[in-house]
Amino acid sequence: MHPASPSLTGLDSNLRFDQPHILNGGWRTDVAAVTPWLAPIVWDATFDPALLDAMHKDRKVTVAVTVFAIGKYTQFLKDFLETAERHFFVGSTFNIRYYVFTDQPAEVPSIDMGAGRELVIRSVPGSNRWQEITAGRMKMIQALIETELRGHADYIFCFDVDAKFHGRWGTETLGELVAAIHPGYYATERTFPYERRPASKAYMAPEDGDYYYQAAVFGGELPYVHHLVSTCGHNFELDAQQGIEALWQDESHFNRYLWIHKPTKVLSPEYLWQDFHPRKPEIRIIRFSSVIKDYTKIRPNV
Repeated sequence: MHPASPSLTGLDSNLRFDQPHILNGGWRTDVAAVTPWLAPIVWDATFDPALLDAMHKDRKVTVAVTVFAIGKYTQFLKDFLETAERHFFVGSTFNIRYYVFTDQPAEVPSIDMGAGRELVIRSVPGSNRWQEITAGRMKMIQALIETELRGHADYIFCFDVDAKFHGRWGTETLGELVAAIHPGYYATERTFPYERRPASKAYMAPEDGDYYYQAAVFGGELPYVHHLVSTCGHNFELDAQQGIEALWQDESHFNRYLWIHKPTKVLSPEYLWQDFHPRKPEIRIIRFSSVIKDYTKIRPNV
């Protein structure tokens, strides 16, 4: 006798779905859904959200979120947090802990949080140069992982605060090392704004590079993100010792790192849009976007 067929009794019914095929996947044909090193590129309609959520249902995933609100950037916190509560890993399956780094703790708004979700405020010094703020966050994220998150979180995502969520951001974004393609350069040739001075630790030759990633969004499993932020922070300091500041500060070092250490999952521009860009047909949904603002009014130096 053959053994009885396994039953899905007690399991999530979302594990059942139409048979997948390797000759005709029925997914997107207008965009690339995989990199040359076989990492997924996540677009709308390239994944089954119910299936992915069901696969993580019993894991009780804990996700840490970092966001830096320094100086006048505190004005963006309310929208960021409120929209995250509506769209970012929503559901009882997930534990979410937001870490807000700010020089003005009293300006952090009170937000109604769902079950298993909490807000932690970390006081940090301000700065008269926005470049130092963006560069300094790498060291702060490194310290957070080392002192608080190890053994207490599964994943970490790091965001810019001057943005908000518009749609689902969930299990499809989980991976070892996750980066988002810059919305301004995803359809261009390799004329990216990399650091081109050989003396810099962020140097990229004209023939180097894969995509241009925006440092406004990155994440993944703790060991992989720790290695990224510690390496970028260290290389930034080595440049500073030589009187060098890379063209786009931490983002330049970030792109150098991701050229050498390829991300295991790449997020399409759906996950990092910019509101001033006209929307193109391949962008079927905007999940997260940087808001339009006047930098002369919010940055201490421009």
